[in-house]
Amino acid sequence: MEFVPDIPRWRQVAEVIRRRIADGTYPPRTRVPSVVQITSEFGIATATAQKVLQAMRAEGLTYTEPGLGSFVARQPEKPSQQDDA
Repeated sequence: MEFVPDIPRWRQVAEVIRRRIADGTYPPRTRVPSVVQITSEFGIATATAQKVLQAMRAEGLTYTEPGLGSFVARQPEKPSQQDDA
């Protein structure tokens, strides 16, 4: 992944995971990547990967089961599309 310089890396990685949750790559009640997996896949520091998972929890997209990992709580809400007719 190529990072955009003006946006914090944790935000960019969080957006990728958010999209994966939204598109069903990570369905509800399935595990999301661990800190180790995120650091490996995206080439970011452990603290940055932890911040990604903290952001997902803060948004209510994931929850953590101690000793088991982080899991998808729900899919993000899609913006409503209204007809302007």
